[in-house]
Amino acid sequence: MARFVDPLVVGRVIGEVVDLFVPSISMTAAYGDRDISNGCLVRPSAAGDPPLVRISGRRNHLYTLIMTDPDAPSPSDPSMREYLHWIVVNIPGGTDAFKGEAMVEYMGPRPPVGIHRYVLVLFEQKARFVDGAMMPPAGRANFNTRAFAAHHQLGLPTAVVYFNSQREPANRRR
Repeated sequence: MARFVDPLVVGRVIGEVVDLFVPSISMTAAYGDRDISNGCLVRPSAAGDPPLVRISGRRNHLYTLIMTDPDAPSPSDPSMREYLHWIVVNIPGGTDAFKGEAMVEYMGPRPPVGIHRYVLVLFEQKARFVDGAMMPPAGRANFNTRAFAAHHQLGLPTAVVYFNSQREPANRRR
């Protein structure tokens, strides 16, 4: 009998970025026509603009999306773990991240060395975040998804997906 092994466990996303959770809604992410699946490789040149992140859920529910790099500056020495790349709040269910409000503007992957994981974590909000009630983090380095979620009472994630990216040779960049 074959056993299913969760790619989030194999990729060490569960454990290093989030705790074990049960997905409760569907989330898809794509850079252009390229769908993101757990562990796929995305070139930094293809990820300069924010991905289209679609979520299911009820329209009267709101969600927060966080994107981090737990391997910064290098997978062998992640001293800046987690490096924050994006936060979007107040995303209505049944829509996409562009319908929410960017708390931290998108920064595309820029892995200096090695293969980095980029993790998109979705949380359901208990209530709408109003201007001024939610302060953006002071910096991008050493962000902590768990601490952020705990501080803002977001609970466990509702969906997570991650992709890998590595520095491109100069002649391969677009």
